[in-house]
Amino acid sequence: MFLSVFDVFKIGIGPSSSHTMGPMSAANRFLDLILSSEWPRPSSGAQVASIKVSLHGSLAHTGIGHGTGRAVVLGLMGEKPDSVDPDKMDGIIDQVERSGRITPPGHPAYFFMPKNDLVFDKKQPLPGHANGMSFCAYDRDERLLLKRVYYSVGGGFVVTDTELEQMRAKKRAVAGATKVPYPFATAKQMLEMAERSGLSIAQMKRANEESQRSREELDEGLDRIWEAMRACIERGLKVDGVMPGGLNVRRRARKIHDKLQEEWRSNRINPLLANDWLSVYAMAVNEENAAGGRVVTAPTNGAAGVIPATIRYYEHFHEDWDQNGIRDYLLTAAAVGGIIKHNASISGAEVGCQGEVGSAAAMAAAGLAAVMGGTPAQIENAAEIALEHHLGMTCDPVAGLVQVPCIERNALGAVKAVTAASLAVKGDGQHFVPLDACIETMRQTGYDMSEKYKETSTGGLAVNVVEC
Repeated sequence: MFLSVFDVFKIGIGPSSSHTMGPMSAANRFLDLILSSEWPRPSSGAQVASIKVSLHGSLAHTGIGHGTGRAVVLGLMGEKPDSVDPDKMDGIIDQVERSGRITPPGHPAYFFMPKNDLVFDKKQPLPGHANGMSFCAYDRDERLLLKRVYYSVGGGFVVTDTELEQMRAKKRAVAGATKVPYPFATAKQMLEMAERSGLSIAQMKRANEESQRSREELDEGLDRIWEAMRACIERGLKVDGVMPGGLNVRRRARKIHDKLQEEWRSNRINPLLANDWLSVYAMAVNEENAAGGRVVTAPTNGAAGVIPATIRYYEHFHEDWDQNGIRDYLLTAAAVGGIIKHNASISGAEVGCQGEVGSAAAMAAAGLAAVMGGTPAQIENAAEIALEHHLGMTCDPVAGLVQVPCIERNALGAVKAVTAASLAVKGDGQHFVPLDACIETMRQTGYDMSEKYKETSTGGLAVNVVEC
């Protein structure tokens, strides 16, 4: 099983990898399909004249709060998650709503009126996954020419219904049957390979990546990921005001940051100093995400603050940090994230927030333990500790917005990750619960969890906060 570090960490926009980035990418795929030869053309020579889209399951229930409809429109206009300009999105949406047409590059104009042709179907879930969507293309006489069902399976990954069946039948992993020198699908296999080879987890992951690209390309890509994360933190620390969506939740990261800077300059003793910095870094990222800014899936947008916060903590509090350390951190975290995704899920709509912030905390703990000098066994222990103490966490965003409890939850996830790494590195790597067992427990817990608590905003805080 090989899942590239660049599949785990993807630059995109907020507020959700599964509800924003995924649907945008699905729209991109459908546009590509229309121009391809992969579907039978009608003998009449009829051409695609209009497109209709329906959103199902969690995408329908919380899609408005997550900007799913906007993402579909932007995707149908040819915009991509990693390159769309957040400052131009409103203008693009307005253009489509006024004209009733989409005009993607390389295509003729297609009829598409969002208020009629984009349906949030809350009654009929699709069978494959909670995040399902259907794209249909029609000719001028409203005859169906082409239909595809896509599923957004977490972290910005999108698959068709056929691809999803193949994945679940273990015929292929998300990233395909790529040949690499150190193929591991479980933490147990990863540790066994590390012991046999004498290599660290980061070194094995690097060898796998370099079988697909040059060392220079890998390092440039890793540096680009961290720079995008760092830039997101910096933007979040400079902006204040009310976040969009109607809850009137105010940004807090800037004010907290200013207070911490004042304490830092005054040399006042603060026994919670490291936790405070961790929290403000994570909150800065997730406030940016909630506002639809540029973020990096880590492994999702809803959990995007945990890993950047712990890397920034590493820079801030570890005098021996360097760029190679950050690269090793990202490689180690991606190795653990790939195992979690392969054997369970990183989708809040599938297994709750334990799959998002829980996975992020496990990845962050592993990465931090690695740069703190941890052995492979200690790194695996760190990931297990962090994930174990997120088991059962629900995904119940108030009003379907990635704000409450998501922003603070990332801060606490970062604190847990650092604590887990510290505990593990101070031990000898021996522990009672293997990471693989913890991942399997998360999978079972997620599948047993009521749909009310899996990103539908029909239970938990999403309903009780309104009643209070």
